[in-house]
Amino acid sequence: MTLPTVLVADDDRSIRTVLTQALGRAGYQVRATASAATLWRWVEDGEGDVAITDVIMPDENGLDLIPRIRRIRPELPVIVMSAQSTLTTAVQATQRGAFEYLPKPFDLGDLLAVVDRALKQPMALAAQAEAPKASADDQMPLIGRSPAMQEIYRIIARLTTTDLTVMINGESGAGKELVARALHDYGRRRQGPFVAINMAAIPRELIESELFGHERGAFTGATNRHIGRFEQAASGTLFLDEIGDMPPEAQTRLLRVLQEGEFTTVGGRQPIRANARIVAATHRDLRSLIRSGQFREDLFYRLNVVPIRLPPLRERPDDIPVLAQHFLNKAQAEGLPAKSIDPAAMALLSAYRWPGNVRELENVIRRLAALVPQPVITEEIIAQELADYTQVEDTRTTTSGEESDDMASVVERHIARLLASLRESGEDGVLYERALAELERPLIRMTLAETRGNQIRAAALLGLNRNTLRKKIREHGIGVQRRVG
Repeated sequence: MTLPTVLVADDDRSIRTVLTQALGRAGYQVRATASAATLWRWVEDGEGDVAITDVIMPDENGLDLIPRIRRIRPELPVIVMSAQSTLTTAVQATQRGAFEYLPKPFDLGDLLAVVDRALKQPMALAAQAEAPKASADDQMPLIGRSPAMQEIYRIIARLTTTDLTVMINGESGAGKELVARALHDYGRRRQGPFVAINMAAIPRELIESELFGHERGAFTGATNRHIGRFEQAASGTLFLDEIGDMPPEAQTRLLRVLQEGEFTTVGGRQPIRANARIVAATHRDLRSLIRSGQFREDLFYRLNVVPIRLPPLRERPDDIPVLAQHFLNKAQAEGLPAKSIDPAAMALLSAYRWPGNVRELENVIRRLAALVPQPVITEEIIAQELADYTQVEDTRTTTSGEESDDMASVVERHIARLLASLRESGEDGVLYERALAELERPLIRMTLAETRGNQIRAAALLGLNRNTLRKKIREHGIGVQRRVG
């Protein structure tokens, strides 16, 4: 029996060697090259059952090869790998017809799993939409190269050719509207308007008028016809932010629109066709709101067609340095002096838990860019800044009354939430590890923040061996599996 052949194109000799050895051990024949031209010649000659290509090659961009390969061999799966781990790269790879996109560094196990899946699942023959033009990293709507953000990029890329309704769940400041804008900007409705409405920011009695519009004389003060957000978003995307704060009467009208595809203005009689893609977002637990009768279950299932969980910044600390640099670049582009952050200061930023998420990080960096006179932001400056933030956070906790809770009570409440979540998902065998990880992660990060990134001192405070601490830092941060790239 002939073994499947994998074609590999990457100008980095070490990566070619590692991939050739790993694929060979997995039972594949491998042909590896440093040039896109050679890969193209092999494809033209009918060689290979799977192709793996880097994006940046010395003679041609690997993404430009994909449409040509699709034209002559649509059945050949093409796997794209790239160190340019941005949303644009993920979207372009998907829209040009790649079977899968793997950002570098990646785990060899992940690559082998993708190759195995590619051999078992023939490529779809549908034509791919033209990808939007790439933009520079500092213009990207979403920043981050952590595994969590790469998964967000993959989901967005897969949704670019659909109008499926999306529900984004994430904490305040995590960037939910940025995800919604990316879904619009890279989707097939990108030529239409992007219209956003925040349910928590509008008086309850005005929400229906804001959403659906009203006719002249519909109520006291309605002196003219008002066009609602649904009409404004026609042929585009309507972003319903903080959907969990929508009042019950508006929920009922929204459900009807989603079911029937049309609506009437307040005080109107003529149905209007709804022609907007719906993206909703919330920081609240909608399932808990359903159980308490505050949110309609049937509306939830209409909105939750494709759920996206946007992780808080504390769950992706590897993204903090690139985000901080992005905000420094942004400040410089706006006319502020160029600044840099020294490594010890960056370690402090990465160890902080960021309760305000990306928005809080941006505020801190932009303020320091404006107020710090010297060109390098030092560890002492960051320590003082974060100490001020910690005092504010402690004050908030005190005023909420949570200071009277002992740790056992707090943990019990959190485990109760985990149990409720697992009941909903039907998932078994993960409670112990998940609960332990969620306690251990903030414990280690807060201890590192206390010691200003000094791992020897942190290990002493925790009562851990230094090597054990390093292992746990890897487990809760960048992982411990072997990576390529």
